[in-house]
Formats: sequence, structure tokens, C-alpha cells
Amino acid sequence: MADETRKGVVVEFDFAAMDGGALLYNTTAALMKENEIPFDKRAEAEHLAGGNYQGGFAEYFAVVKTKKTSAKAAKDVAERFGHALEEAIPAAVNADFRAFVKALAEKGVKVVIATRANVERIAPAFEGLLGDDVVLYQETSQCYGSVKWDAWRRACAHNKLLNCLSVAVTGSGFGVKSALLAGLGAFAVVHEHVAYQDFGGSDEAVEKLDLAAAKSILRILRID
Repeated sequence: MADETRKGVVVEFDFAAMDGGALLYNTTAALMKENEIPFDKRAEAEHLAGGNYQGGFAEYFAVVKTKKTSAKAAKDVAERFGHALEEAIPAAVNADFRAFVKALAEKGVKVVIATRANVERIAPAFEGLLGDDVVLYQETSQCYGSVKWDAWRRACAHNKLLNCLSVAVTGSGFGVKSALLAGLGAFAVVHEHVAYQDFGGSDEAVEKLDLAAAKSILRILRID
């Protein structure tokens, strides 16, 4: 049962705390190059961003007229991206991110760090942060560069938080919209790769997660 007074923050670590959008693009571009399929940032934005992996690849493959299967491409990208995340995450758990998390936890906010990576393998990178108030949570989304509204709801339910008392920290315009649909507040981190997206509706948009970002979220949650 959720704590009806506990306030929480669900951090989409892969795309907010780190520039997962660029990492995902590079992962996809490498796979497309191996299969001799043309691909660029415009193709990603038009056919893949914010949508289902397999559906997006099916749409794009029809445009470029390749016989490659969308199901295999979706599986390959998801697997490769997971491995890329495991390699990149330790460097992203930097001093700024640690200050961000600690400032929230010290005020009694539960921080859920959501990732697509294997949480057992990346847990050592978060040494000194995790505990009752700061937890890792795995969300194996099939959405390209974001998550749908139900993922935010699952993260809250799994971690005994009420969505109406929680803020989603997301790294895409699509994440802002899905968080709002799920009934959470939305706090955006805008990395260069996704800056073209519509972040309208977010309570605030910043360039990185640090102590200043934590203070902004505390204001959103109305915590002194």
C-alpha cells in the first residue's frame, strides 16, 4: 500500500541524468550502418522517437524499402542499448547527481532511479546513495527514447508512491507528456540531442541534474 503522505521523485536516469538520447541514436546508427540501411537524426525523429521500437522500425523500413525485419532490429537495438548503458552509467553517477539525490533524500523525498539497464550489474556505481529512501528500479520499456504513461504509474506503484504526490524527472518531450498523463508532475532535463522536442507542460526545464535542480524540485513538491 502506498504511503499517502510520502512525496517522491522518479528519475528516468538513462535519458535525464545522462544523455541517453544521443547514446541510443549512436547505437541505432551503428546497427543501421552494419545492415547498409541509411539513417540519420531526421529519420530517427520522424519514425522512431517516442514510439514503439518495432512499430517505428517497421514504418522506417517500409520507407527505405529494406527486407530487414523490424522485430530483429527492435530486439538488437534494445539489447545493444542495454549494454551501452551499463558501460556509460558509472560515469554519469557523478558529484552533481549525487548532490541532487542527497538533497532530496535529506528532505524525506523517496528517490526512485529508473533505468533500462540490469540493476544488479549497475548497482555498484551507486554505492553510498542507495538505501530506504533511494532505490534502483528497472523499467524495460519498448518505447524509443522515452516511456509511456503506464511506466510512470508502475514505478510509483512498485515503490509505494502516489503519482499525485510525485514528480517525474524525464529527458524527453515525450516523457513530459506521458508523465502528465500518468498524473505526475514533470521536470525536464533537455540534452542537445533532443532539444528539438516539445517540452511544454514541464514545471521546469534544466540542462543537468545537480543541487540547484533538487532545490527546484523541492519547491515543486512544496517542501521547505
